[in-house]
Order: sequence, then structure tokens, then C-alpha cells
Amino acid sequence: MDKIKVNNMEFYGYHGVFKEENRLGQRFRVNATLELDLTKAGASDNVEDSINYADVYNVCKEIVEGESLNLVEAVADQIAICLFAQFEKLQQCTIEVIKPDPPIPGHYNSVAIEITRGRG
Repeated sequence: MDKIKVNNMEFYGYHGVFKEENRLGQRFRVNATLELDLTKAGASDNVEDSINYADVYNVCKEIVEGESLNLVEAVADQIAICLFAQFEKLQQCTIEVIKPDPPIPGHYNSVAIEITRGRG
């Protein structure tokens, strides 16, 4: 299956289980890998035969910057649901949501979750 990857999208959202996270917010990064057949798009050179990257960005932005959720797992799941609803050509997607600055002690780069969903 062919893939479109939209990487390191950055947004500011209010997701988390702690009240401070919902009140103050924080940065989130999203990576989206979309799987579909791009044969026709490659031959036609027409964006209508593919998925517009700007539209993918806007879906992710709307979810991450929208309603506050407790878990980044729920954020990723909502992104996948909306992508399938908007793009008929999409067969499978992998969504990674990265929380660079979670309120937990220790030394680390970030925490992240990754989900893969198929059209079904």
C-alpha cells in the first residue's frame, strides 16, 4: 500500500488527566501516515486522485486544538475517525501523538502513543 506521511505537525491543546493540563494547555506533535492506492494520482498528476496534505493538517489541528480530552489515546482515535470520515480513498492510517512536556518527573525527550486503524 502506498503512503502519505505528514510529519511533526505542532499544535497547542488542553488534553490531560491533570487539571493544570486542561487549564494551561501544552504543545502536542502529530505524525500521520495515510495508506491508500496512489497509482491514479501518480499517473494523473491531479490532487483529486490523492489526499490533500493541507486537509490532513486541518483535521489534526481541529482535533488537537478542539475539545479537551483526558488521554492522548483519545486524541489519536478522534483524528483517525475524522480522517476516515473525510477521505474515502483512505484505507488505513497510523497516528502518533507526541506529548513533549507531560507533567511527570524524570529526564526524557517526550511521551507518545501510536495507533493504527483500518477502514472497516
